[in-house]
Amino acid sequence: MVTPSDVTSLPAPHPPEPVGAPGPGLPRIVPRRHIGRWVTAAAALLVFAMVLNSVVRNQAFQWGVVGRYFTTPAVLDGLALTLWLTGAVMVLGFLLGTGLAVMRLSGNPVLRTLSWGYVWVFRSTPLLVQLLFWFNIGALYPTLGFGIPFGPEFVTVETVNLLGPTLTAVIGLTLHETAYAAEVVRGGILSVDAGQTEAAQALGLSRRRTLRRVVIPQAMRSIVPTAGNMLIGTLKGTSIVSVLAVHDLLYSVQLVYNQTYQVIPLLMVATLWYVAVTSVLGVGQYYVERYYARGGSRALPPTPLRRLRGHLSAVCARLSASAAPDARPVIGGDR
Repeated sequence: MVTPSDVTSLPAPHPPEPVGAPGPGLPRIVPRRHIGRWVTAAAALLVFAMVLNSVVRNQAFQWGVVGRYFTTPAVLDGLALTLWLTGAVMVLGFLLGTGLAVMRLSGNPVLRTLSWGYVWVFRSTPLLVQLLFWFNIGALYPTLGFGIPFGPEFVTVETVNLLGPTLTAVIGLTLHETAYAAEVVRGGILSVDAGQTEAAQALGLSRRRTLRRVVIPQAMRSIVPTAGNMLIGTLKGTSIVSVLAVHDLLYSVQLVYNQTYQVIPLLMVATLWYVAVTSVLGVGQYYVERYYARGGSRALPPTPLRRLRGHLSAVCARLSASAAPDARPVIGGDR
């Protein structure tokens, strides 16, 4: 039994040793030095600075000309047409591609075979060949008619008057995009666990409602990243319609430098606009992916601004810790 006198005679407890403090007779713990990491980072920054310096100080780029033509009406009109083509092709391509994907997954062998044949043909043919083919479709079908199948036609129209360069570009790009969109949507649907469909059917949901309410929202986690890459690829791929004399961004720039002979600065104008629009689309893709990530993980991924704040807070904490007079390294150091 411990009496009060025994308690008062006990020695005072020593304060706990700080984490990482060396014990008596033990060497001091030093954090690991990542010399290779710092050398590699310094070399990469040096190469980047050299490349940036060569671009900025190279007089051949004629940055004054770039700034003068960057917001001219001709260039902005071409940019507007490029954005319109990109949006129209993506919307129409994924609408038709979703239908093809459903056909590929249906139990009807005829629909499955026809959808597979469509994807096979349009993925096997270069896009430029498809555009040239549609541009010269009047040689194969001089007139297009509407009437009874294999019977009389009620309305006929000349193909040359119906399909202009812009409409031909929309048709060619859309049909090409549909084939890839169908595979993207089909892959996203197949990525959803079959138990989700079985559970929905057990609850009495119809096949169409199961697809719309259960399968598609979960499939979007797999569809959105690939669809974002396709959107950026379509934006850059619209430059190929310049061979059809469609006044997109690249063709508008070509018209200008064919008159001024300032090829490099005008190409830089188109390049900077493509980079700017692609960057905006990349930011939008990130937030769409973050939206559909709800329920897939316990916490949503941090936004770039929040991530930057976290890095700045960590750097400030390290600087304040290193500036403390009695700062000691933590066991193990940085890993």
